[in-house]
Amino acid sequence: MNITVIGCGYLGAVHASAMAELGHRVVGVDVDPDKVAALSEGRPPFHEPGFTEILQRNIGSGRLTFTTDFATIGGAQVHFITVGTPQGPSGAADLTYVHAAIEAMLPHLGRCTDGAEVVAGKSTVPVGTAARLEPVIASTGALLVWNPEFLREGFAVEDTLHPDRMVYGLPGEPDGAERARAVLDELYAPILAEGIPRLLMDYPTAELVKISANAFLATKISFINAMASICDAAGGDVTSLARAIGMDTRIGHRFLRAGIGFGGGCLPKDIRAFQARAEELGVGEALEFLAEVDQINEETRHHALVKARSMLGGSLNRARVAVLGAAFKPDSDDIRCSPGLAIASELVDEGAQVVVTDPAAAPILARDVDLPYDVADDLEDALTAADLIVLATEWTQYTHCDPVWAATLVNGRNIVDGRNALNPKAWREAGFTYAAIGRQ
Repeated sequence: MNITVIGCGYLGAVHASAMAELGHRVVGVDVDPDKVAALSEGRPPFHEPGFTEILQRNIGSGRLTFTTDFATIGGAQVHFITVGTPQGPSGAADLTYVHAAIEAMLPHLGRCTDGAEVVAGKSTVPVGTAARLEPVIASTGALLVWNPEFLREGFAVEDTLHPDRMVYGLPGEPDGAERARAVLDELYAPILAEGIPRLLMDYPTAELVKISANAFLATKISFINAMASICDAAGGDVTSLARAIGMDTRIGHRFLRAGIGFGGGCLPKDIRAFQARAEELGVGEALEFLAEVDQINEETRHHALVKARSMLGGSLNRARVAVLGAAFKPDSDDIRCSPGLAIASELVDEGAQVVVTDPAAAPILARDVDLPYDVADDLEDALTAADLIVLATEWTQYTHCDPVWAATLVNGRNIVDGRNALNPKAWREAGFTYAAIGRQ
């Protein structure tokens, strides 16, 4: 099939490459000429395992191209909207890019001669957005569906090609819904052939699936971090607690590892946007608990600072601190709402001399000449002469770091395990004072 992907950021570039991997002919459209040039040359503008390979393979095959020219979408059968919906000043999602994409697409819709033409929204939008866009799209003869994405950074290629479910938010008119469903079924045929569940629903429910899933995950993370605070105060061990409650099949183990909280470009903004939309709908009280989820997430970073300060005798002034990890999670270079960088900034505010390192995000940080902390090229540079280590992102090279080797580099043997990902016994045997989140 001939398809287009409007917006070639993280979501769009991965989706475009994955659709070409399925055998479709894909044109990615973006207003940023530098991004288009990089992608056209097979140079990913972000770090994502497996992405470079499918990008270069499908550019080489001729199935995947990138352009700034919206006229190239004319005649394609499916057009995906994959632009960003950043947080606005009020906390609500900013739909500027969505509306701009629709406006740029409209003159070129209605030219498909291969059957029903479908515009498929993948961006995370406030509930009610699709219903407002549908008449505009329908005026061109095209059909609007909402087909949310469920990508995990670090697993985006796998999640696109082998998702755990496929959601179709379809038009209310039965004939239009059936025609749109048939187009998406043809598009996703190789995926559906694996037995992936396909869920058919209306627009508002499809819009709510993604954002409510993120709200639930954020709640689960903040819950275990709240339990970590209780364990710290009561002398308990949050890892044993999490293991025990996770054995309850109604709860499960995933997202129950305490640490310094969540970050990235999705969970923080999505829970705030969800609250803002609930207020607009007159049911703000239904999501008041998300404000507490957000607050717990912010406070858990402060708990790591308390432990760091205690380790160094009550003051961080002039201490050299190595922060391991700038990306909000491993296998990513996304530093948006990074817990590690938030901690690094607070350490600087307390007078510490901070050095940050990250295998993927360090080059991004190094471009900023106004950073209040130093950026080390690698782990060895970061650890050298450090008085204190803070593990902020559980990259494999950090969690598997040899504490005996680390002890030969540092000035002071102190480590705060902000992800509860290290072996306390090994680090203590190497002479380190070890502290974690919710563990004695």
